[in-house]
Amino acid sequence: MSGTKDNGRSEDFKRATAGALRAMARTADVQVAFQPGPSGVVGRRARLPLPTRALPPGEMAKLRGAADSVAFRLRHHDESVHAARSPAPREAKDVYDALEQARVETVGSQHMAGAAANLRARLAEECEAEGYDRMTRRDQLPLPAALSLLIRERMSGQPSPESATRILDTWRNSLGPEAEAAMTAMAASSNDQTEFTRAARKLLAAMNLAEAEVEAEPDNEEEEGEEGGEQAGTQDNSQDSQGESQSEQDNTLGQQPEQIEGQASEDEGEQGEDEEAAAAEGDEKPGGPQQRRERPATDDHSAYRAFSKANDEEVHADDLCDPEELNRLRQQLDQQLQHLQGVVSKLANRLQRRLMAQQTRAWEFDLEEGQLDAGRLARIIVNPMLSLSYKRERETEFRDTVVTLLIDNSGSMRGRPITVAAMCGDILARTLERCSVKVEILGFTTRAWKGGQSRERWVTEGKPRNPGRLNDLRHIIYKPADAPWRRARKNLGLMLREGLLKENIDGEALQWAYRRLVSRPERRRILMVISDGAPVDDSTLSVNPGNYLERHLREVIREIESRDFVELVAIGIGHDVTRYYRRAVTIVDAEELGGTVMKKLAELFDEDMAAAWARAAMERAPLVA
Repeated sequence: MSGTKDNGRSEDFKRATAGALRAMARTADVQVAFQPGPSGVVGRRARLPLPTRALPPGEMAKLRGAADSVAFRLRHHDESVHAARSPAPREAKDVYDALEQARVETVGSQHMAGAAANLRARLAEECEAEGYDRMTRRDQLPLPAALSLLIRERMSGQPSPESATRILDTWRNSLGPEAEAAMTAMAASSNDQTEFTRAARKLLAAMNLAEAEVEAEPDNEEEEGEEGGEQAGTQDNSQDSQGESQSEQDNTLGQQPEQIEGQASEDEGEQGEDEEAAAAEGDEKPGGPQQRRERPATDDHSAYRAFSKANDEEVHADDLCDPEELNRLRQQLDQQLQHLQGVVSKLANRLQRRLMAQQTRAWEFDLEEGQLDAGRLARIIVNPMLSLSYKRERETEFRDTVVTLLIDNSGSMRGRPITVAAMCGDILARTLERCSVKVEILGFTTRAWKGGQSRERWVTEGKPRNPGRLNDLRHIIYKPADAPWRRARKNLGLMLREGLLKENIDGEALQWAYRRLVSRPERRRILMVISDGAPVDDSTLSVNPGNYLERHLREVIREIESRDFVELVAIGIGHDVTRYYRRAVTIVDAEELGGTVMKKLAELFDEDMAAAWARAAMERAPLVA
């Protein structure tokens, strides 16, 4: 009886908390989920920690604070403004995000005393839990936490929790005049997110965490001006200037060698004509848009390239681990996913039934010839003047298909995300194999943190400017498309191996997976990407523009989506991938990944089936007429 009463109390509290969150956010369509793990919000979906049935006062206060924090983020945060100046280096991005969270909570609680009290209680509890009162050295306090607490003090006028006072005193007078000026500007512009983000970028630059804002502006889809044209020209027509590296990239995206040579010769002819015309016209040439003219590759540092590919590796999973450890990791994966296995298996079985139904045979009725339709003989008995009806069996169109699952193996995926991703790959391969659909599972990371042998070589050669990618790639084949699931199932446990997950360079990984797909004989090719963030490699971004990797990713996606060879879909875990991919979905919690993967695949196959029926209807239309 007591358990039922506690359970009812917990449910009432969750309903009241969700209602208060929607009211404070002034958004009625927010979906609130109570799940294990930290709180968060993506789009119109909010996640709060799952309360216990006992609901002690301390837990209620902490949960209310989490709900108020989410509500204020929904109400006072504009994701497009935030993303416009978001830095690429991971540490800088963590600080940037923490400063924005401090801003929305401070602004939201200005006129809500109850919410302010909830947030202060939650912050005090977090500071105690992290052990700030036991810290004695400045470097013990993480930089995002230190700057977040300092900016809260300036914006709200309230002191930080007592447990953090002593360690914060070591930070107060050590930031420097430029950082102090930036924090003063942030406090003055707390109600204007655009100005706040501009001041935040100045703070990051003063702390040597990111490049100056001018160099770190995000790449636009359509660049304007002469410089944009030159960059686009270099990307499209750089066969002459970049040699083998650019030819390799073009072949990666499905272009044939003959087409490349023809295009190069045409470009050379057009360039020669342009130069002659320019010489004839001299300075009399009118202003305004002009035909694009190429610059030598040595003058253009914006094109993506790798400083060295000598240490990149494409490796099978079982070559990175001995068989005994691989068996242990597989058992560990199975143990961690017992509670999810049933749910995702049901979704997989539902997908299997849909695919099998699409491959079953269908009948055409009311034909003049074929097999006698016994089901319609009753009409002849009722009316002997009617003619006999025949039927014919036909195959429903179902194209032979291959699906590639490309999984981000970066350090930020560590824990539940990579575990659930491994399970999804396992169940997906098993399910689609029964439906005669081949599945390939790939992963991408780097061989080292903050640069490997590529960076060492760059340092040895005198650190030339604009070196390009400065880390060694590691592309992992967990399951080749032609390998049966039973032979590759152990390999998926490798994703749980300590030390495997490092940096993520998404653009080249996408090219690699695409290149493998287009070489397949299947008529339909699907590439599904699972990631939890933007491409990040600290070594590369520290010596190149801040959007260097992200811009290359956008270029690769644009090329793939503009062709018809591969259907590209992406799933973001706590990260908005819709700003990169045309067909994408974002989920809040890794636990939703299994259902989302099955749902997106079902949608793709349903679209293919609908197209097949439409073509069949068009073929029958003249006969009906």
